[in-house]
Amino acid sequence: MPDAHEKKSSTSKEATQDDAQKPEEEKPRLDPVRKAKLLQMLERLHMQTGDHLPPEVMKALKAGTALEEVAKAHQFWSTQPVPQEDIPVNVVPGPFQEDISQDKVRSIPYPLPKEFEWVDIDVDDDIQLEGLYTLLNLNYNEDSDGMFRFDYSTSFLRWALKPPGFQKSWHFGVRATVSKKLVAFISAIPMQMRVLKDIKPMVEINFLCIHKKLRLKRLAPVLIKEVTRRSHLQGIFQAIYTAGTRIPTPVASCPYFHRTLNPKKLVEVGFTALPRGMSLARRIANDAVPATPPLKIRLMEEKDTPRVRELYNQFQNANTKLAPVYDFDENIKHWLLPIDDVLWTYVVDDSNGNVSDFVSFYRLDSSVLKHEVHKKINAAYLYYCGTTAQEQGEQALQARLQDLIQSALVMAKQLGFDVFNGIDCALNSAAFSKLKFAQGDGSLNYYLFNWQCPALERSDIGLIMV
Repeated sequence: MPDAHEKKSSTSKEATQDDAQKPEEEKPRLDPVRKAKLLQMLERLHMQTGDHLPPEVMKALKAGTALEEVAKAHQFWSTQPVPQEDIPVNVVPGPFQEDISQDKVRSIPYPLPKEFEWVDIDVDDDIQLEGLYTLLNLNYNEDSDGMFRFDYSTSFLRWALKPPGFQKSWHFGVRATVSKKLVAFISAIPMQMRVLKDIKPMVEINFLCIHKKLRLKRLAPVLIKEVTRRSHLQGIFQAIYTAGTRIPTPVASCPYFHRTLNPKKLVEVGFTALPRGMSLARRIANDAVPATPPLKIRLMEEKDTPRVRELYNQFQNANTKLAPVYDFDENIKHWLLPIDDVLWTYVVDDSNGNVSDFVSFYRLDSSVLKHEVHKKINAAYLYYCGTTAQEQGEQALQARLQDLIQSALVMAKQLGFDVFNGIDCALNSAAFSKLKFAQGDGSLNYYLFNWQCPALERSDIGLIMV
């Protein structure tokens, strides 16, 4: 069960002296054809953490150093219950491997190299959470040019990792035996997933992160096997995860889209560029959003929870084939009730005072790594929405979704966000086009572990992973 993240992405964008005196040892040379094939494999699969390998590692690989060793790590996928080739359209939905009884599940953690040890992370402990934040902030999901990196807040991490039914043992990592420093992490959270007509208990795998200097230590496969073992101990044998890189084998792929809200700043940091012949003033005018939202919206309150849950499930059931199922109000309270500086959900009341629509977005900023003035991109991400407009037909539904997303854009601008991001899934495509979203340079791939189903279209996808 591998990781989730390059998931959405603001990172998607428009020797010592003594060593020098030693005689150089003869290094074995790789056959050029073999070397080319291995490098091609690395570029295609990129299994290390779901993000780009650091420049010093890629330099070593291209020089032939440890290339064969890294290639062995990619053979890991051939041993896992996932599709190995393109998914046929006529595949029968179901597990690759049947569930196993608890007495057959490995009872002890998988072994680690002697310099490392397993550690559970209690996200309610401020010190442990700060250690996780530091690991992610310095090592997680950086764009290929080394310009931007996700900056998860501690409040965001608590929200993402503590849904109803979460297991503390599913938040764990690897630390150095001597220094006790956290050097790797992975997480799982429980969810009910609808895949076509089947509803299955699954875990959502997220935040697989390995310290940059340790990405040739083959820790990723061990982390994946260990999170699989821990979920099996709780009787869950399927998982869902996303990645910006391609590994065997995505069930769907959804491109990123970005709506510029602060063009001057985004041009200055290199997130976007001015089209040929366009001045900055013209770009600012072109990207302006209305001063007020097209719909009369208000922040969701706890009393709205039952109705929002109803709207959510109705929308997902009518329009998607892969989506979380929220049967209980506590799920909606956790995932959609507003959280200060993390999550915003707005609702619309009809003429009778009943909630008829909702739209939501969350904050996930990116650190700016190579700019003297700007240090952060304030980024909003489109989350879930729901509406009764689908009862009035396709045209009314599309118009309402456009108004809902534009209302979210207006509120995000008022809240000081620089960019509003989203993935082209469910019914977002038409609204993105009309609201001046631009397609990014990457896509988000969706994967199922130990569950096969036909390949899906991007419009079939209803899951938004945070």
